[in-house]
Amino acid sequence: LRSGLLRHLEGFRRFSSPSRDPKMLFEAYASTSRSSAELFKSIDSDGDGLIDPKEVKEFLDKLPVTTLEKINGVAIQALQAKSERECLDLEYFQRWLVMATRFGDSRGSRMEKEYKMLPDLGEYGAVCEEPKSWNANTMAQNLRRMQYAVRGEVVMKAERLMAEGKEIIFTNIGNPHSVGQQPITFYRQVMALCDLPAKDGIDHPNVTSMFPSDVIDRAREIKAAIGGSGTGAYTGSQGVLSFRQDVVDFIEKRDGYPSKTGNIFLTNGASSGIQAILTGLLANDHDAVMIPIPQYPIYSALITLLCGRQVGYELDESEGWSVSREALETQLKISQSEGLTVKAMAMINPGNPTGQVLNEEDVATICQFCADNGIVLLSDEVYQRNVYAAGKEFHSAKKVAMSRPSLSSLQLVSFHSTSKGLIGECGRRGGYMELHNIDTYIQTQIYKLASSGLCSGVNGQIMTSLMLRGPPEGGESWDLFQKEESEIFASLSRKAEKLVDGLNSIEGIECEPAEGAMYAFPSIQMPKKALEEAESLKQSPDTLYAVSLLESTGICVVPASGFGQKKGRIGFRTTFLPPDDVMEKAVQEFKRHHEEFCERYA
Repeated sequence: LRSGLLRHLEGFRRFSSPSRDPKMLFEAYASTSRSSAELFKSIDSDGDGLIDPKEVKEFLDKLPVTTLEKINGVAIQALQAKSERECLDLEYFQRWLVMATRFGDSRGSRMEKEYKMLPDLGEYGAVCEEPKSWNANTMAQNLRRMQYAVRGEVVMKAERLMAEGKEIIFTNIGNPHSVGQQPITFYRQVMALCDLPAKDGIDHPNVTSMFPSDVIDRAREIKAAIGGSGTGAYTGSQGVLSFRQDVVDFIEKRDGYPSKTGNIFLTNGASSGIQAILTGLLANDHDAVMIPIPQYPIYSALITLLCGRQVGYELDESEGWSVSREALETQLKISQSEGLTVKAMAMINPGNPTGQVLNEEDVATICQFCADNGIVLLSDEVYQRNVYAAGKEFHSAKKVAMSRPSLSSLQLVSFHSTSKGLIGECGRRGGYMELHNIDTYIQTQIYKLASSGLCSGVNGQIMTSLMLRGPPEGGESWDLFQKEESEIFASLSRKAEKLVDGLNSIEGIECEPAEGAMYAFPSIQMPKKALEEAESLKQSPDTLYAVSLLESTGICVVPASGFGQKKGRIGFRTTFLPPDDVMEKAVQEFKRHHEEFCERYA
């Protein structure tokens, strides 16, 4: 307890007494888009409210090479040239910071171009073309800097090409129904009866001839739990109590340890739960979250949006995307030496984009690290049904924490979703989070935050309940339900193996097994001339490759740089969700394109 208090007091001291070191302040701005005025004051050594050429030079000289590499090169030249002609005020300096921290590869401007050409955008734009007070310089810079590669530049280009008539194979996102996976009948039948007015649904005189009896019974139960207002009315802010009881029953059956309905929040998918927790965690510019590298971009996007700091811990590709306690401690020490306070750590199991499934000891290592250092563990478990590798099984962080006395102090928030697993109901936006060993005052504040959004979508809440408690065994719907789930699982397992084997058969491409989740994350070898081309276009090499793949084959993947990766690595993420025949064609096209790409830049 004493060591934890000392850590938080140290963090408070740093926050209360901000550094006057321009290097640290610039790093803070580059990470959070905050404190531009404080940075200006630290450069203005004579305090006259202006920056002269000498002060500009002193500022740039203090920045290490690694920091200068993050700054747009044109911006540095502009700052030096402008300061030679006249002294710079705060307003100009803030405009300069926007230019200096624009995406180095011009992704921002290219994405704006692609946005304007989106086929389903519709008419848009301002009423008049006069300059606006809310513009690129005055907007929230953390939003400007936020990136979400899964629906980024390559995907927007794919949508435009499809509108022009090109056949596109979308393997960029885990959106099963969009690429052919059929919904599970029981879920949709119950949902239909829940949405229908009672006279047209559960109370219709012919309902028993249209729906199985267990579907009707479940719909009646759900409608009673929601109340007379039906699915169109708000629910309580944490979600319907009986649905939260379904979550508790599921967790207790899975883990063998107690859970409490009051610790369950129903959410709009896992993403909104993650955002809520990060909102409550990131208190100042020095607060940081450890995230895996590679990671699912929702974490980096939200941390940037909330003005936090990212501390990446690299997963070891050569060891099946594992991580060691030593590596975690090293990253923690580095972040502390830079004045950061690590408040939380994200664990994605099974992995996205990497597809690994952590064994019990791996999970315990991460849990123990967090417990020992007073770090809140965010356990992203949305793919817990998606485990394909023989001998592998899912181990929840909650079960590991409860089974080991040394983890009694672990602060844990676990997330699950209706978007993944075998259900794949992404558009329903259903999910939950469980708060375990979280301070009760904090929980009331999370409730307050949930209340500001009134409640999560009711259809998502219903789908979460259905996902966790399907039809009764032996009921009318049971056999079909089992058949549909089994076929989906077998298909995913089969396609995961075929895709990885196919990628590994291509010279210059290597891919670790997809033990779980919905993705493969291969690395690729690119010719030197291709790397030079990417540099000249101010693109990342894997963006150049992904655009080339899209234009040549119609396959839409996500550049690996959007997830973070080891320096020097080049790759992409692809799902294996499309039908078998489409995935077989895709593997052939991966091979054809890679050979042609390498020949083009030989």
